[in-house]
Amino acid sequence: MCMTLRPRGRAKREPTPELLGLIAGQFRALAEPARLSILHALEGKERTVTELVELTGLGQGNLSKHLQQLHACGFVSRRRDGLFVHYALADKDVLALCEIMCHRLEADIEAEQRVVAAR
Repeated sequence: MCMTLRPRGRAKREPTPELLGLIAGQFRALAEPARLSILHALEGKERTVTELVELTGLGQGNLSKHLQQLHACGFVSRRRDGLFVHYALADKDVLALCEIMCHRLEADIEAEQRVVAAR
């Protein structure tokens, strides 16, 4: 977790309940498959709402609701260009979290397969 990362030479501090609450809030924002789909659609490229509707299959109203939540949490940035709003990843590290979880799921599946194969 982020609280174990610290500058070299500093003692590890225990997270406060307030910090844990903030971390939990960030994870809650990521606990929705539609939001994860949006984040992956933004990987490497800024996109308009119209493009995101096409890529994710979400309705425009639903997509806008999720984009608002992701923006409020600091996961996406937005800029207006005339009539269009362009969205981009504000922090690419969020996709690293997804990658960590994918590796974890793969390891869990492999362990389950070994148990089944051994019977």
